[in-house]
Amino acid sequence: MREPKGRGVPITGPRRFIIDLLHFARQIPSVPVSRIMDVSPLFGPRAEHPMRPSWAVLFMKAYALVAADHAPLRRALLNFPWPRLYEHPFTTCALAMEREYEGEEGIFVGLFRAPEQQTLAEIQAGLRLYKGLPLDQVGFFRQALRVSRAPTSVRRLLWWSTLNVSGYKRAKRFGTFGLSSYGSLGAESLHPISPLTTTLTFGPIDASGRVNVKLIYDHRVLDGAFIARRLMDIEATLTGTIVDELRLAQPYDGTAVLPPAA
Repeated sequence: MREPKGRGVPITGPRRFIIDLLHFARQIPSVPVSRIMDVSPLFGPRAEHPMRPSWAVLFMKAYALVAADHAPLRRALLNFPWPRLYEHPFTTCALAMEREYEGEEGIFVGLFRAPEQQTLAEIQAGLRLYKGLPLDQVGFFRQALRVSRAPTSVRRLLWWSTLNVSGYKRAKRFGTFGLSSYGSLGAESLHPISPLTTTLTFGPIDASGRVNVKLIYDHRVLDGAFIARRLMDIEATLTGTIVDELRLAQPYDGTAVLPPAA
């Protein structure tokens, strides 16, 4: 009998997006810093909240509040026409999430503008839209799929120019920090890479509330001691400001509007 052969598999739009992201991410001298946090004070208030915000939403807002007080977390290095730092006036979180596309799971990125200025309920409502709306009804997803159909040289030029020319467009289209986690799947990423200045990730949360939280940073922009202190601030914000907001939450109808695509 003739030995069976394999088959060619087309590269989907979401896979092209990841390929392009990694092409630029590997150029960043990123370093991870981790801290074991105790988030047990959030257990009760989170369970009692009308919308029971996801852990990603809680970490997102805690980071955004810290970044509002510490401007270096909102900076990025631009390389054209000369190397310089750009500081954005507010945070924009690029949250990685899985969505089905053409019968397979693909990675899409939803942008949350100024989460420090939104309630947890508003952020959670936005996350539900990103996860529930058809892909063609979400501007950022539709744009990413459209760009993915372009030739590689065109895509790479678009990525490079957005990351290196205009700080405002970089923050608007890609965000000021990334957030990704496999904690709900019982796993954690050791060193996720990204073209953004910082990426926040966390692992599984155990029954006692302990969780390993990592902040991966671009060492050209920030230093390790600064990042270590900000991880302390994130934990204090989670167990302070975020707990207080969970306890004081009012009923919310879940209405939300996603930001338009850049």
